[in-house]
Amino acid sequence: MATTANPAVEVVNAPATPSMPVVLTAAAIAKVKEIMATQEPVPAGLRIGVAGGGCSGFQYSMSFENAAGMMDKVTHFDDLKVFVDATSAMYLNGCTVDYVETLEAAGFKFDNPQVKSTCGCGSSFSV
Repeated sequence: MATTANPAVEVVNAPATPSMPVVLTAAAIAKVKEIMATQEPVPAGLRIGVAGGGCSGFQYSMSFENAAGMMDKVTHFDDLKVFVDATSAMYLNGCTVDYVETLEAAGFKFDNPQVKSTCGCGSSFSV
């Protein structure tokens, strides 16, 4: 297993490649699995995507899916399937998704080297 510049962040598969557009850290995988276990029925996997919107042009999306789409790239992290559509894959290539808990907040954090700028609130980006 490789690690990023932050030794506390353990990356399960790195770096992202065209066949694997996004990488999830061990913390992100554990949190997704925890949330998935509470769903009824349990989804087949996690969809990560990029959608138009927000103040800077694009925003990330995460949702549970029951099956892969026709144009999806499917990546396996342990026994977690992650689905990324072909268009989103272009914007996510090299992106690492982590789950972070602090005293102020908890949530998924996207570290995307393709991002040129973000909005003031940090919820959208441009490339």
